[in-house]
Amino acid sequence: MNLLKDPAWMQLASKIEAGIADQFRHIEDVALYNQAKVLQAFQEEKVADFHFASSTGYGHNDAGRETLEVVYAKAFGAQSALLRPHIVSGTHAISLALYGVLRPGDELLYITGKPYDTLEEVIGVRGEEGEGSLREFGVGFDFVPLTEAGKVNYEEVARKIKPNTKMIGIQRSAGYSWRSSFPVAEIGEMIKFVKEIKPDVVVFVDNCYGEFTEKTEPTEVGADLVVGSLIKNPGGGLAPSGGYVVGRADLVHRASCRLTSPGIGAEQGAMLGTNRALFQGFFLAPHIVGEALKGAVFAAALFEELGMVTHPSAQARRTDIIQAVRLGTRERLIGFCQSIQSAAPVDSHVNLEPWAMPGYADEVIMAAGAFIQGSSIELSADGPIREPFIGFMQGGLTYQHTKIAVLSAVANLKAAGHL
Repeated sequence: MNLLKDPAWMQLASKIEAGIADQFRHIEDVALYNQAKVLQAFQEEKVADFHFASSTGYGHNDAGRETLEVVYAKAFGAQSALLRPHIVSGTHAISLALYGVLRPGDELLYITGKPYDTLEEVIGVRGEEGEGSLREFGVGFDFVPLTEAGKVNYEEVARKIKPNTKMIGIQRSAGYSWRSSFPVAEIGEMIKFVKEIKPDVVVFVDNCYGEFTEKTEPTEVGADLVVGSLIKNPGGGLAPSGGYVVGRADLVHRASCRLTSPGIGAEQGAMLGTNRALFQGFFLAPHIVGEALKGAVFAAALFEELGMVTHPSAQARRTDIIQAVRLGTRERLIGFCQSIQSAAPVDSHVNLEPWAMPGYADEVIMAAGAFIQGSSIELSADGPIREPFIGFMQGGLTYQHTKIAVLSAVANLKAAGHL
């Protein structure tokens, strides 16, 4: 169905866009600021064509790899960065940070509620024995539930910080929770609060989905370690794989020793021809994130026009690229994800079904018709098959693609009697 030829749908789209014009202007202002910040880092490090050369074997003296990590550190306002295609996911990057810092007898305390599903087996609250979870190594874990308003319960945080609390965990994005994601300014307040109680505590931020959605990053407001995935925001849709860890130099070094081994750290690791894509993707990332944000705002406004509940709302300022919509039934959630898949440039013919995806407690349905497998800076949609059946949409390399896909999804849901 080509909705672009249907006057009624185009009139609806024009009406939606008129109502979100101020949001688009704000997003473009943020993208401009971040583009300048990244460009300056490239120029200061004198990025040149020879930095795109490939390395093999041990990867000794890879000037491109070393320069890329300095560019990342500068753009994030950090002392140091570890950036490698060998990091397979955001969960892997988080694991490097946790295992790099925490030792037997230490405790990890999450202050933004229960962490994302895929971390449960890393921490050891779920999963099989013998896989090497933090719990198996004698690392304790606790978390502070958020208040009913979705805010940090500071009184409870103060009560739970103990002498062996080595690391405070902050998850910027809402994950599969129906709450607002945390703006960088609010993360700064969290950091200030815990540091006043225990100055030597290491503050770690899971930055997945949040990079370049605001003008500042968590490292610029006091976070000691910040991590993310390159097949999300900072890869700009070009990174074929990878993740990053940025922050305090000594802590980044510890994470690098978990990626490779003690004594090697960041000194080895052949980039295998990925340098050009990683440089170029990072350069494009501020613009691509802006496109994804525009698509998310349009989706929220369209669903709200149809009487559905979204989070965040169309008029809310964004701190990550995720758009949630409460679909209410299993059939609507599945239909929504199937419709996003059918509007993809890759695998549009695939008929999605929920499945027991590794790392998740419930069956999950995932629409991911992407050029890079699992890339969520490309348009994707997913959700756990559990009440209240929330669909989570993120990404979009171009606003135009997201606009087409969301309109198609709504039209398909209407045709199937779900709206």
